[in-house]
Parts: sequence; C-alpha cells; structure tokens
Amino acid sequence: MAKKQVVQDTSWEIKDRTYLTTGNQKPLTLKIPSRHSARHPLLHYDDKKNEQRELRYATNQNSPFKDEQNGEVTLGHIVFKNGSLFVPKRNQVLQKILSLYHPLKNKIYRELDQVEIAKDDLFELELEIDALNAAKNIDIDQAEAIMRVEMGSKVAEMSSKELKRDLLLFARNNPKLFLELANDDNVQLRNFAIRATEAHIIKLADDQRTFHWASNGRKLMTVPFDENPYSAMASFFKTDEGIQVFQSIEKKFS
Repeated sequence: MAKKQVVQDTSWEIKDRTYLTTGNQKPLTLKIPSRHSARHPLLHYDDKKNEQRELRYATNQNSPFKDEQNGEVTLGHIVFKNGSLFVPKRNQVLQKILSLYHPLKNKIYRELDQVEIAKDDLFELELEIDALNAAKNIDIDQAEAIMRVEMGSKVAEMSSKELKRDLLLFARNNPKLFLELANDDNVQLRNFAIRATEAHIIKLADDQRTFHWASNGRKLMTVPFDENPYSAMASFFKTDEGIQVFQSIEKKFS
C-alpha cells in the first residue's frame, strides 16, 4: 500500500509550545480527547476538501489526520498537569492538534503566545515609565490629593519627602491607577474639601449629610443620598455657586 502524502504547511513555525488551561482553576490533571469518538467528537472541517476530517493523536505518525496515517498506530494521551502542557518542537503532531484543530482550544485551554506576552510586558513598562515621569513632575498639593485616595488622612502627617517617595512607589507599583488619579480633577477637588474640613474652614455634620461654614454655621450644601460627602463637595465646587465657595476657601488658605 502506497504511503499517503502529508501536506506540509509552510506558514507553520517550528518551535516549542506551551498550553494553559483557561479560568482560575488549575486541576492537578486534565485529560482532553485525543481521538474521535461518538462521545467526544474530534473533527476538523477542511475547506479545501469540503469535508469533516477525523483527528487522532498517534505518537508514531507524522499527521494529526487519521486519513493521512498509515499502518499500526500508537495512540497517545493529551494530559494537562497543574494547568499546563509543554509540547517540544519535535512533537509536531500534538502541537498541530492543539494549536490548529482541536475544538476545545480557547474553550478549556489556550496556547501561550510569547509575542503577545512581550507586547503586554512592553505596554506595562511604557505605562510605568509614563507614570514615574508624571509623578516626578507633580506638585505637592496634587501628590497629596492622589496619595490621600490610597492612604486616607495619614498623608496629613507625612513630610514632603515621604509623600514624594510614596507617590513614586505608587506610580511604579500601580501605574494605571496612578495615571487615572493624576488626570482626574475630582481627586484634587475632593482633597481640597478634606483639607478645608481639617483646617476648620468648613464643617461636615455628624450625620455626614450637610456641609456648613465653620465660622457661622451657614449651610453650604446637602450631600446626596448614598454618596461620599467629599466626592459630593468636589462636584459642588464645579457649580456656579460652588466656584465662589472654592475661591473663598482658597483665600482662607493663603
């Protein structure tokens, strides 16, 4: 019987490959179908031949397709251990089954893509650089506003050097959140309201529902239900009346 020709895919890259199970669970062992059966169909639709082709992992064959395999076959198992499966480049049959044809790809497992990992790493590094550069040039008031989100009232007790150090560490460790806060003017307005309260320029009622001038008790605003009072005050500062209050508080700080 003449040996059937195996068509070579010239776009296929010969390299080691790693496959990971999807989701948060990493089972000790996970076995997936390695040959077609009625219970576990393992078929690939071939556009060129316009037919379903049966897949079979045979360790002594050069093709993942049953119709291209010859003679006696040695069937292999496909088993993930602790959520991963490393397949060396010498095992092209298993690689092609997992990377090109297996119906469970991107459902219960995925191929680890080193190019995508490199892109993600590059993006994260560039984001970190952007965050550190921004942190380096931020003034002390804005630094306080950002760090107050992370540390609360503790920032009021910190020296400027301590604040700058922690700001740089925050930018390095969580660059995405840092840049979001640095570009959010509500963060600075919220901090301004907190500072004004700490300086006894304005006063927040015990029930956290209203702000008043500390000097005469005149009501400034009512906090909307289920909203952080200082976030509400930050929004208030953007209104026509709030701008005047903001400017008045700013003069008392100077």
